[in-house]
Amino acid sequence: MTKEVKPYNEAGSKKQQVAEMFDNISERYDLLNHLLSLSIDKGWRKKVVKMASEGEPKLILDVATGTADLAIALAKAHPEKITGIDISAGMLSVGREKVAKKNMSSLISLEQADSEDLPFGDNTFDAITVAFGVRNFENLEKGLAEMLRVLKPGGRLLVLEFSQPQSFPFKQVYNFYFKYMLPTIGKLVSKDSRAYTYLPESVKAFPYGDAFSAIMKKVGYENGRRIPVTFGIATIYEGKK
Repeated sequence: MTKEVKPYNEAGSKKQQVAEMFDNISERYDLLNHLLSLSIDKGWRKKVVKMASEGEPKLILDVATGTADLAIALAKAHPEKITGIDISAGMLSVGREKVAKKNMSSLISLEQADSEDLPFGDNTFDAITVAFGVRNFENLEKGLAEMLRVLKPGGRLLVLEFSQPQSFPFKQVYNFYFKYMLPTIGKLVSKDSRAYTYLPESVKAFPYGDAFSAIMKKVGYENGRRIPVTFGIATIYEGKK
């Protein structure tokens, strides 16, 4: 069992602290996200969209949608409707502004909701995506089970999440950047001293690779596969109902 890592390491649930953290950094999240990832994350999302498009989904749910970057990108899959949910009201506020500016409000709706208690009926969505969100779940298996519940039979879950590179010298460079540079830059720009210290801590604690694939299988997902991207910095996991 992995150690639970909370953003603020204080009393209160992880869920509450994650919501507070993202509310605190929401206005600067997009700037920091692309700055700290050198915009490589955009290419990862494109890969998720391409994989999602293969099933020609009509209804897509984007869990932990944040400021809606992936939800907006998923428009290229040509669905009838995209629903994005997130626990942070601050992130959703920024996301709604972006959706409105792109005139996508009729296609994309953003709602505040708990990923571990989804407000949707069984067998609702053709595809579900999560980009950098499952790491923040308070109960990982419960969140995965909820997404399985609202997936239609034959529907697919696509999870994009940070991993830990294993090859030399990329592993060493990556670890130095994540442990020292990222928290320093994040603190300066976001003004939240814990948010970008929590990021490397949560990545280190996350059961990536075989471990996460095993959890997906345990919960009930079938035909699991995973695709490492950019030397294993992140991984795309796929599971079907």
